[in-house]
Amino acid sequence: MIKLDLSNTVVNIPFDAYIQDVKVIDKMLKDKTGAGNDFLGWTTLPRDYDKDEFKRILEAAKEIQDNYDVLVVAGIGGSYLGARCAIEALNGLFPTNKVQIIYFGNTLSSTYCSQVLNYLKDKKFAINVISKSGTTTETSVAFRLLKSLLISQVGEEKANKAIFATTDKSRGALKQEANEKGYRTFVIPDDVGGRFSVLTAVGLLPIAVAGGDILSMMQGAEQAMKDFDDNNVLTNVCYQYAVARHYLHKSEGYPVEMFVTYEPSFTQLGEWLKQLFGESGGKERLGILPDSVTFSTDLHSLGQFVQEGAPCMFETVILADEPQEDIVVNEDPANLDGLNFLAGKKVSYINKKAFEGTLGAHVIDGKVPNIVITIPKMDAFNLGYLFYFFEKACAISTYLFNVNPFDQPGVEIYKKRMFHLLGKPGYDKI
Repeated sequence: MIKLDLSNTVVNIPFDAYIQDVKVIDKMLKDKTGAGNDFLGWTTLPRDYDKDEFKRILEAAKEIQDNYDVLVVAGIGGSYLGARCAIEALNGLFPTNKVQIIYFGNTLSSTYCSQVLNYLKDKKFAINVISKSGTTTETSVAFRLLKSLLISQVGEEKANKAIFATTDKSRGALKQEANEKGYRTFVIPDDVGGRFSVLTAVGLLPIAVAGGDILSMMQGAEQAMKDFDDNNVLTNVCYQYAVARHYLHKSEGYPVEMFVTYEPSFTQLGEWLKQLFGESGGKERLGILPDSVTFSTDLHSLGQFVQEGAPCMFETVILADEPQEDIVVNEDPANLDGLNFLAGKKVSYINKKAFEGTLGAHVIDGKVPNIVITIPKMDAFNLGYLFYFFEKACAISTYLFNVNPFDQPGVEIYKKRMFHLLGKPGYDKI
């Protein structure tokens, strides 16, 4: 389902040297003996997910599609990035699905919050609030504002029916409120961390509302789970990618991995990958800085730096062989732009040649290592497969650095200082 091309890495990756280390880490994952082993539910989730809840997700998605114009997804980080990534990758940036998806609770910008609320004033909207604790500041502020607007529009009883909470199964502020108010609830599993949660209700409910085939997505992830259940780095392409990124950083000195796409609708895939790899690996003064670009757009802004700037990065290109849609360049009798040599050619063909030309320029002329990952096409099955591929590769490569992939202690530091400055009770001292 996935093709991994390592022929453009400039240096040879010594997979033989990693055989034993990868086997040890593979066993740690299977036996759940490594650091962060309480958060390994994602490893078997595509097979063991709650089928009854899955049915309820589909029922809720249908209800939202039938009764509302907008679904507001209120969450931050892993509570919205996976869903947004999937929805845009599958539907494009100008979707035709009935329900509009708006993302809220992912910023403390007063301008953004005000504009979203003003936009919703004359819309029939539902809310999917996503928070395990129910006390995440950005999301909780947004949810409070949304509730107030919704209640003013339809009254509290109808508002409660339009709120869908994805949270802890038994505890936390949001779960308590949901129980008191009668919100429909879905579960964030205890053993799945936020950045690995796209294949739980966290991602599945918004994706289903947007028309995504979530059953096919889970089937794709399950196929990936089976395909990468192989501890031999010489035959497991997921583990080969994990080793390649580790080697390019540790042995060749590249501190940055630039994720590259050639589709604007894949831009949020880069954002999801930045959180997945950045929050998993950036600890103990170690790790690779993940960044992302969309070519050819960003070739006209960052292309010069990638080509001839400081040699600080390797690129990981993510492609789909078959475009979702295509158009043909027309003939122009005047030909003032000199483009008649492209008349009759598909734009996807031109985009592919842009990729091939860029690959040659960066690798041959710029000496920038490139990893190329290709899926047959961007559909729900292949996206589910891709999600699992990156999640497992992230775990393997982070363990290769002897770092816990599943915690994020540094994230709490800014919160403590912010709470102190805001005067939150209990944060008098920092």
